[in-house]
Amino acid sequence: MWIALNICLYLSFNYITSTLISDSCQLQGRFKLNGMYQDGDFIIGGLFEVQHLKVFPELTFRIEPELSQCEEFYMASFQQALTMVFAINEINNDKDLLPNITLGYQIYDNCLRLGVAFRAAISLVSGTEKSFLNLNCTGPPPVIGIVGDPGSTQSIAISSVLGLFRIPMVSYYATCSCLSDRKKYPSFFRTIPSDAFQVRAMVQILRHFGWSWVGLLYSDDDYGIYAAQSFHQEMQLFGGCVAFSEILPYDNNHRDIQRIVGIIQTSTAKVVVAFSTDLSSLMDELLLQNVTGRQWIASEAWTTTPILQTPQYLPLLGGTLGIAIRRGHIQGLHDFLIHLHPDNNPKHSTIKIFWEKMFGCKFEALDAQEGTKCSGQEDLSSTETAYTDVSELRASYNVHKAVYALAHALHDLMQCEEGRGPFSGNSCADITNLKPWQLVHYLQKVNFTTGFGDHVSFDENGDALAIYDVMNWHPRSDGSIIVRTVGVVNEGVTTGKVLTLDEDALYWNFETKKPPQSLCSESCPPGTRRTRRKGFPICCFDCLPCGDGEISNTTNSPECFMCPDEFWSSPENDHCVPKEVEFLSYEDPLGISLTTASLLGTSFCALVMVIFAHHRNTPVVRANNSELSFLLLLSLKLCFLCVLLFIGQPQSWTCQLRHAVFGISFVLCISSILVKTMVVIAVFKSSRPEGKSAIKWFGSAQQRGTVLALTSTQVAICTVWLSTASPTPHKNNQYIRSKIVYECAVGSVAGFSVLLGYIGLLAAVSFLLAFMARKLPDNFNEAKFITFSMLIFCAVWITFVPAYVSSPGKYAVAVEIFAILASSFGLLVAIFAPKCYIIILHPERNTKKAIMGRSTHKK
Repeated sequence: MWIALNICLYLSFNYITSTLISDSCQLQGRFKLNGMYQDGDFIIGGLFEVQHLKVFPELTFRIEPELSQCEEFYMASFQQALTMVFAINEINNDKDLLPNITLGYQIYDNCLRLGVAFRAAISLVSGTEKSFLNLNCTGPPPVIGIVGDPGSTQSIAISSVLGLFRIPMVSYYATCSCLSDRKKYPSFFRTIPSDAFQVRAMVQILRHFGWSWVGLLYSDDDYGIYAAQSFHQEMQLFGGCVAFSEILPYDNNHRDIQRIVGIIQTSTAKVVVAFSTDLSSLMDELLLQNVTGRQWIASEAWTTTPILQTPQYLPLLGGTLGIAIRRGHIQGLHDFLIHLHPDNNPKHSTIKIFWEKMFGCKFEALDAQEGTKCSGQEDLSSTETAYTDVSELRASYNVHKAVYALAHALHDLMQCEEGRGPFSGNSCADITNLKPWQLVHYLQKVNFTTGFGDHVSFDENGDALAIYDVMNWHPRSDGSIIVRTVGVVNEGVTTGKVLTLDEDALYWNFETKKPPQSLCSESCPPGTRRTRRKGFPICCFDCLPCGDGEISNTTNSPECFMCPDEFWSSPENDHCVPKEVEFLSYEDPLGISLTTASLLGTSFCALVMVIFAHHRNTPVVRANNSELSFLLLLSLKLCFLCVLLFIGQPQSWTCQLRHAVFGISFVLCISSILVKTMVVIAVFKSSRPEGKSAIKWFGSAQQRGTVLALTSTQVAICTVWLSTASPTPHKNNQYIRSKIVYECAVGSVAGFSVLLGYIGLLAAVSFLLAFMARKLPDNFNEAKFITFSMLIFCAVWITFVPAYVSSPGKYAVAVEIFAILASSFGLLVAIFAPKCYIIILHPERNTKKAIMGRSTHKK
């Protein structure tokens, strides 16, 4: 307890003493950083990857780590840093933009290390003064904003801290989609599109060429991991699949590289997408194992890198498609770059390092062994390096836009009119006491056009408009690779066509000189449906043909669709066609045969009538009432002719007449036969003494009346049936699904049943009477023929019922017609053939004496 109290008192005493002694804030230390500096009314900070710190000191957390010297000077990155200087000089010389304001800059080299980048960022926001006397924290901040950092990992770490103080940070190369999170990074902006846009642009290329089965490689860092996540999501939306997804080892472990090469070699995917900044080790192993025949899709991180554009990689990487940051043009930049000269200002240490690397000299060389001493007057115009090359200004163009974005935001802030400002109480920002968050407000609303004609603005997440150049790797005459622009991906276009490609300018590194196919399964043509293979991604499927009556009229249709009721699928199952309408027509072979049989039957009836009329006075014709014979022949003729109503396309009148005429004709026929049978029995009885009066009560008038009465009953049945539930034409698609059977619906099944039942009743009675009279004497033996005819009739119609029910479509009608014809021919042949035989072939028997004699002989 006493120990804790003593410690608190000691700390309090030290704090009070230090406050009394000093009334200013002191910098606790300085980081050893390389950079460039220029004073001004407002300072813009900059972070660039000019050199590379290969070995980072071990962190023991006991002593302050000392940074080693950075190595590997990057000329292209130094050009980007000088572009920032050039842009600030341009703005300072512009009379319209920030008049009477001079901008300065403080640029640091982050040496491609997070630790160095974080030190540089802290140095920028802390300022360069050793002490700070104004404890009220008034006046402009040390920097009003920072251009950079180019790395996603560094930007995430730095922006997480600077965001707490709302210090604007405009990166020109950090693409991680995670940086679009406004809650985590409220003051982060960028002039390069997010990886989310980059991924969408790459998927646009995949969609354009129909590549739905691709491999994915990505680096083991924030850039690669977030890009891979976005790529998987976009591929799902596109409907494509990732055949394999592999992380490239951070340390280029040879065993892991070999494993990845094996996966690429065995995969059926012919297209490989790569998000990484270092692919050299992988490409070397692919060349070693001769893994060619792949179409590479490059992210912006390596699309324009010169490391892989050497002749040895041409067989592997020739024809690579990739997206690159929008190329721009900066007027006057080249002249500015070649007129750079070093000075003795220690704050311009990076310029001295650049000069020594460029010309291979030393500013502090003491003797010849240490190398040539730099004079500072060497001529840069005679050099050809990435520093002086302004033909492909991409990252540098983004730097230029980032500086101008901060300048325009500051300009808009200064144009604010008091009382109409965006802050509380409609106030404006105080330029003498500028707060970083106030500049963030105006930066969010920045809207201007560059001298190259590109529009610059930020969305609600601080992201720039997504515009990419599509690049294609072409072979040079010397075997090396040249990267050419072949298209543009612009998500800001209003025409709706995001991707524009000059396909004639594309180079394909395949024997066919055409884009490859990269599909897990070939597209399912129309007429089939796609069904997913079990255990495989959605892009791997089988194509199953659509069933009968089903169609699919699009490629890769997930299901087949039923045709409407009156339509059926085409032979290819890709469209619906009207169903074939089936009915028993006169053109149909079956219809022709039945029509012929009907007309033959009618002709036979007419022939028999002619024969009977010619021999009407002979005993054979006059026997058993010749009038009934003629009536029977007439009814049979009607039976044959009614068949014609069953053939042809059903219509209302034919449907109504066919069964009515059929029913009435057959009743007239059967009733005539019934009366004939009754006459035979009456004549036989009258030949006996006890029955002499039988024929008297069944004369011609009674016979006609009986036929008329029996037929009238059927007419009444038909009248009631047709008036209550008349048969109508009906298109039936239940019998045969592929056809419409055009038939006559009976309307009332009960009415049709009564009609048939009445015919059956008369036929049964006729058969029974004829059967009982079959043993009469020969001269009255017509009952035998009637018995046989009725036996045929009943057999035909008993067989008709099951055959009719089981016959589909037009064959049901054919069965009914066949029953009518068979029964009609049976009656005609059984009753009239024996008589015609006697009349024509044996006229000697057609006498009363012969008939009576046959009877006497038998007696």
